[in-house]
Amino acid sequence: MVTRRLVLSAGVALATAQLSAAKVFFREHFNDEGWRERWTVPTKWKSESELGEWGWTVGKWHGGDESNKGIQTSQDSRFYGIIAPLDEPFTQDGDLVVQFSVKLEKALDCGGAYIKLLGGEVDMDSFGGDMPYQVMFGPDICGSGNARTHVIFHYAPKNENLLAKTDVRVERDRLTHVYTLHVKADATYEVYIDQTSVRAGRLEDDFAFLPPRQIPDPNVTKPEDWVDERRIRDPAAVKPDGWDDVPKTIPDADAEKPAEWDDAEDGEWEPAQIPNPDYQGPWRAPMIDNPDYKGEWEQPMIDNPDFKEDPLLYRRCDGCTHVGFELWQVTSGTIFDDIIVTDSLPEAFALAEEGWARWKDKEKAMWEEVSKKEKPEMPSFGDEGDDDLDEDMAAAMDEDWTKEEL
Repeated sequence: MVTRRLVLSAGVALATAQLSAAKVFFREHFNDEGWRERWTVPTKWKSESELGEWGWTVGKWHGGDESNKGIQTSQDSRFYGIIAPLDEPFTQDGDLVVQFSVKLEKALDCGGAYIKLLGGEVDMDSFGGDMPYQVMFGPDICGSGNARTHVIFHYAPKNENLLAKTDVRVERDRLTHVYTLHVKADATYEVYIDQTSVRAGRLEDDFAFLPPRQIPDPNVTKPEDWVDERRIRDPAAVKPDGWDDVPKTIPDADAEKPAEWDDAEDGEWEPAQIPNPDYQGPWRAPMIDNPDYKGEWEQPMIDNPDFKEDPLLYRRCDGCTHVGFELWQVTSGTIFDDIIVTDSLPEAFALAEEGWARWKDKEKAMWEEVSKKEKPEMPSFGDEGDDDLDEDMAAAMDEDWTKEEL
């Protein structure tokens, strides 16, 4: 028992030390009116009629009290932009952690719910989709087959935004979920949803930052006598006698000459032809394993002369100065909350424990009660024959339409 207490005490002490050493570059709860002063809605990105308005709400179902608010997209088929400066510019010398919560209060049929980290001088009134960024992270959904959690990094040497080679899953229900991106100083990364790891790997492997370490040897070609046919026709096989004597069709034995048929006028009557059940088609020798088969030829690999290590590959935030949302949403209603940019995963998880983890069960219970009262109606999807909207998207949209607003 004493040993167990010592271990637990040591763990608590380590966690406390990690939190005390953490550096937080941005934190936003949206729980006070001051958020409107801390954030800027761009006015030069799109026209006033194209930009949607941000609401400030605790949501229709929630687990916290009325002060636990977030910002919400409030108009369908609109662009949304909002941006805020970090507490101080951030150049990653160790870890980078970006975390925020997302609730799709209305089922998101097509739209983004991701956050961006930007660097350098930023004209906040012009913040929009064309403005360069360093990190883009979070849900992006359009229909059933195009739904993922985006993990995108800008790579200066290529001047490209690089998307993860394999999609990261996303949550599509209508509850709050916490999305966490952890980029580590050892050039690995990990993505968490609700504090559960859903993807981890090396930056070099999962993103096209660097050329491959090895390439096929261009000076080696497949030998001309290489046999890579696994199966061949049996050269010893002989076509059976009489094979070609079997006709493809035969007269229909059940056919009867019509009573009104006149041979003098109609010619000699012949029954219709039908497929011959004994016909086996052109003869071909059976397949056998090729005794000379050597296997699939593989070009040997050599070290790539163009490959160069990047010791700063881990540095996905180089002079980051701002955080923002730049979105297009067909269906609005997404609530964002509890944003943090830090160098400490324990710090980010502690924020989630203070909020989402405390009230997620209550929120789920409230949602279950609310959902019982919903009476979905099928919306009109436009002209008949429009095949662009798949059935799953229609189902997702249908889920959110009600006869009465809750």
